[in-house]
Amino acid sequence: MAVLFVFDRNILGALKDRDDRRVTFIHRSLVELDQRLRELGSRLVVRVGDPVEVVPAVALEARAEAVVAAKDFEGYAKRRDAAVARELELVGKSLLTVKDHVVFEGSEISTGEGEPFRVFTPYSKAWRRRFGPGDVAVQEWRPGALVPAADLPGDNPWSLRDLGFRESELWTAAGEEAGRLALRGFATSRMAAYATNRDFPDLNATSGLSVHLRFGTVSVREAVRTALKVGGPSAEKWLDELIWREFYSMILDRFPHVEHTTFRQEYQAVDWPGTPEHFEAWCEGRTGYPIVDAAMRCLVQTGWMHNRLRMVAASFLVKDLLLDYRWGEAFFARHLLDFDLASNNGGWQWAASTGVDALPTFRIFNPVLQSRKFDPDGAFIRKWCPEVAHLDSNAIHAPWEHGGPLPIVDHATQRQHALNLLQVGTGSMNA
Repeated sequence: MAVLFVFDRNILGALKDRDDRRVTFIHRSLVELDQRLRELGSRLVVRVGDPVEVVPAVALEARAEAVVAAKDFEGYAKRRDAAVARELELVGKSLLTVKDHVVFEGSEISTGEGEPFRVFTPYSKAWRRRFGPGDVAVQEWRPGALVPAADLPGDNPWSLRDLGFRESELWTAAGEEAGRLALRGFATSRMAAYATNRDFPDLNATSGLSVHLRFGTVSVREAVRTALKVGGPSAEKWLDELIWREFYSMILDRFPHVEHTTFRQEYQAVDWPGTPEHFEAWCEGRTGYPIVDAAMRCLVQTGWMHNRLRMVAASFLVKDLLLDYRWGEAFFARHLLDFDLASNNGGWQWAASTGVDALPTFRIFNPVLQSRKFDPDGAFIRKWCPEVAHLDSNAIHAPWEHGGPLPIVDHATQRQHALNLLQVGTGSMNA
């Protein structure tokens, strides 16, 4: 068995930033993997190029009988893997894609009629009914099956400089060992209070494992095993979040149109009237709403945004600034270290009320109420918005109410505009 990683030029070429954090994370993780393989007498084979050309070529060089890869549910990945399979077949090889990114995939969780679920709660219940310990059992492998390093094909140069990228700072350590340590630390010190503390951005209360799950440096099966071992209400709540991740992967897989347009067809023709100037203010964290501005500045500077703040910032872009959710979705995709197309798209469409949200009314996040509830003392705001750090814990959430400058829009006014735009009358929930 030989282990191959292809730096896909089609993906790298589409990245706008030469210091893209994801490339640094992947590169550091591969350096670690290569070292572990060398300790076992083998090494990682690395190539740079188009996988449709590279994979068959390496399969021939390595005299492989078949190629095995993890399934990917994104549109580009499906097209790429189908093309790789065709090219391998031409040289007498085969491609086997296996389930790895999720516990349950495709149609494994379906309605009684065999249709995909469109709402999370019944999906979650069906997921739990189907689940058994065997679904996350530890898989044994044989290190002795690895091809010795001397017998492997050569590599392309694959330093970050060779790839055309620069080193960037990361908010979490890369690699499998770091992922295991992060999971262990969360399980032993924070998981028990997760349900209580998870929505407060100034607390270190979430797992911080999103990037490890995204790039496979922590297995979702190990994460589920850990949640089951810890047990209790908070562990169950975290397991819910892992199931949400699978739900969004299923939505992308079974409803591929969501990658480009709204899940709910009635919103495909909405003409969003927001302005580029307001979008720029949102991106740069200068909307005048401290909780939104703090969230956006944190994202741009670190590549991280707390999940509660992702909902607040997304709702503000769509429901207050009346901008197409796809603008925000693309901005998050560019800056998030843990960017995952399925989860990012699902979260944005949920916030925009164009997706799978089951709420029968129209969900609108009030940024001031959210700020007062989840950053009551303004600790997170003070860290990222020094211009309001001198305000007390009452004034910091809405400085204009205490003589400060007005924000770029009035929430109450924009809320009504959003209701009119999406034609849902007054049946709304102001969260």
